[in-house]
Amino acid sequence: MHVLIVHAHPEPLSFNAAMTRTAADTLEASGHTVEVSDLYAMQFNPVAGWHDFPQAADPSFLHYQREQKDAFERQAYAPEIAREHDKLTRADLVIFQFPVWWRSSPAILKGWFDRVLGVGFAYGAGRVYSTGELQGRRALLSVTFGGPTTPAEATEVLHQMLDGILAFVGFEVLPPFVVGGPRRLTADDREAELQRYRQSLVTLTGGLTHPQPAGTWVPS
Repeated sequence: MHVLIVHAHPEPLSFNAAMTRTAADTLEASGHTVEVSDLYAMQFNPVAGWHDFPQAADPSFLHYQREQKDAFERQAYAPEIAREHDKLTRADLVIFQFPVWWRSSPAILKGWFDRVLGVGFAYGAGRVYSTGELQGRRALLSVTFGGPTTPAEATEVLHQMLDGILAFVGFEVLPPFVVGGPRRLTADDREAELQRYRQSLVTLTGGLTHPQPAGTWVPS
């Protein structure tokens, strides 16, 4: 299985970064292949615009979805979007790792959704949900909240992303993995959360062949 982790946190020593490292180590130890789109490290531009279309179909007026469709049909997307398309095409499972800010994702990840999950590539007329273009792939939201969070609260906050984005484009959406308030946890508790995440990935992907220690990470 090939896994893409889309990582959206600006601090390399954050708990979110620890979760991405834990996921990559666990999955690779299970024999899977992993690649990571670290959006902040990549300086991914979240702003949609003319720069997404080197050969615009209608330079006089930016109708973004029409331009997406045309760019997909002509394979004429901006290189950074084309690279993310290639990663998604290879992936069997996509993990989105991010902190919940203002009951949503960081802006850089919202911009990734806007620019990458375009018309033609991810969805189109009559091609949504069970017929979405990314069907056959699974998606997992792995997130941190600023404080303790119940499963019901997390589902309420994440519903728009789970259903309105991921399920909409055809992903089989997995139950989210949630850590509430990692900054408030002790080092032992944070380590326990990483172990819980590791075990959930082992269960999801069918077994860990060579367990690796999670290591020690600072909270954030």
